[in-house]
Amino acid sequence: MNTQQQKPYVIGLDLGGTNSVFGIVDQRGEIKVTTAIKTQGYEKVEDYVKASVDALQVIIDQVGGIENIKAMGIGAPNANFYKGTIEYAPNLSWGHDCIVPLAELFSKALGIPVALTNDANAAAIGEMTYGVARGMKNFIMLTLGTGVGSGIVINGQMVYGCDGFAGELGHVIMRRDNGRLCGCGRKGCLEAYCSATGVARTAREMLSTTDRPSLLRDMNPDDITSLDVSIAAGKGDELAKDVYEFTGNMLGEACADLTAFASPEAYVFFGGMAKAGDLILDPIKRSYDANVMPIFRGKAQFLVSALDGASAAVLGASAIGWEI
Repeated sequence: MNTQQQKPYVIGLDLGGTNSVFGIVDQRGEIKVTTAIKTQGYEKVEDYVKASVDALQVIIDQVGGIENIKAMGIGAPNANFYKGTIEYAPNLSWGHDCIVPLAELFSKALGIPVALTNDANAAAIGEMTYGVARGMKNFIMLTLGTGVGSGIVINGQMVYGCDGFAGELGHVIMRRDNGRLCGCGRKGCLEAYCSATGVARTAREMLSTTDRPSLLRDMNPDDITSLDVSIAAGKGDELAKDVYEFTGNMLGEACADLTAFASPEAYVFFGGMAKAGDLILDPIKRSYDANVMPIFRGKAQFLVSALDGASAAVLGASAIGWEI
């Protein structure tokens, strides 16, 4: 029997703009042990990989050593599924202006096969296997975190495109006149408005252009985060609720456009922003119904991932490892 097939575990890495979460996963999809490091703060990718391997070594030892690990799967922004690279990822300090051969670097450091895909694709795979999209053949996953990512599943297959980069819905341009500058260098992208950083920016703009009372005025504007906006909205703060209304309205417009070509049975929202629940979902639904073509109206579900944020992406990334 092939000894590679006998190895009981794979490593899954959810590489986000803020944190990198590692999990060792068995064949039943159970995460046996996890660890995490900060993604940013490294000048070179080699420094990031070294810090990752140092953290991984501790949990690898807990499952009996590297000889028990079959492979590693990575979910990362701007990941090229075909080449194993991260390419010009705007939210990564060590990868925003270059092509990073991340799979090769991890493979050399650990001595095992490594593959990677877009972080949102990894989350979609995890959701399709273990979460609210289980059994679905057509759905779109939107990850609302440091950026806005997406994983598109059509007829039961992930959509990668000819170059591995299909599905960058966060960089669909929503405002062509006087749009906000996005991390990708263009203006008006969905991500510039509907990511966690975009929500904080909307709050700061509303505070600076109006005299409306708000709990957020007690804070230094530069310190405001999307979580602060969510907490204020939960307490009935009208300005904070309007921030979510603005954000949800734009997401609904985007989903209405996406439906015209994909006709998904569901949109699944994942990430820190999605935890706002009805604060974000209600305006999304209203805007979607107002903007979608009549033949599609009333067909798509709007769901929030039922999986723990890190678990969905780690499980999705690990699934790639089993296929190597």
